[in-house]
Amino acid sequence: MRRLTLLTVLLAATSASAQEELAQLDGVGRISVQAGWRLTSNDTFYDSFYALPDYRGLENPARSSPGGPFLAGSFAYAASEFIELGIDLFATGEQLRLTGAPTITNVTYGALVGVRLQTLLDFLTPEGVVPFIGIQSGPTLAYSFAEDVGRKEVLTQAWVGTVGATFRFSPRWGLTAEYRLAFARGQSAFNTREAFKNLASYNAGGNWFALGVTYMFAPEPDRPFTSPP
Repeated sequence: MRRLTLLTVLLAATSASAQEELAQLDGVGRISVQAGWRLTSNDTFYDSFYALPDYRGLENPARSSPGGPFLAGSFAYAASEFIELGIDLFATGEQLRLTGAPTITNVTYGALVGVRLQTLLDFLTPEGVVPFIGIQSGPTLAYSFAEDVGRKEVLTQAWVGTVGATFRFSPRWGLTAEYRLAFARGQSAFNTREAFKNLASYNAGGNWFALGVTYMFAPEPDRPFTSPP
């Protein structure tokens, strides 16, 4: 009976210790590498383009984009159990197809500084799931190119809302799924020509969907207590 009681106590202590270790986010650093897809409607730009005298009245004008790739690298540090500070480097692009005019290739790239709220939930994966929500902002270059038309680059300030989760399969490795809603505007390559000077800007942000791998650094261990001699 004593052995059974002792075993129960030991198991309870081990479980409590493991739970305490699992809940540790404070001081954890991470690196995330993500890839995904960008989708942007750009209805305002298309309405403006097909309102121009040379393109007005076209039948079934093209006004769609297949989207384009999205890449990002994140470097972050958890300042507390619930708050993380980070820097993202990103690049994304898409093509805007037009009727009676060259296709426009738009590329958006830059750096974002942000903060996110997070917590650790003990379910689904061996080391738990970290859901998060945050906001980011930073300098962004919106580059536009069209063959036989020209190119245009604009430096702007992007604002990004982000939500997602990291599924931790070990104390060091996890899989991150993330959605970003980005707000940024760019000037198209057509704006380099006088006939298009009143053309509306295009959406350099949009909906960014990504999956990636996350590596987590262990927090700095507390200094062991040593008794005076």
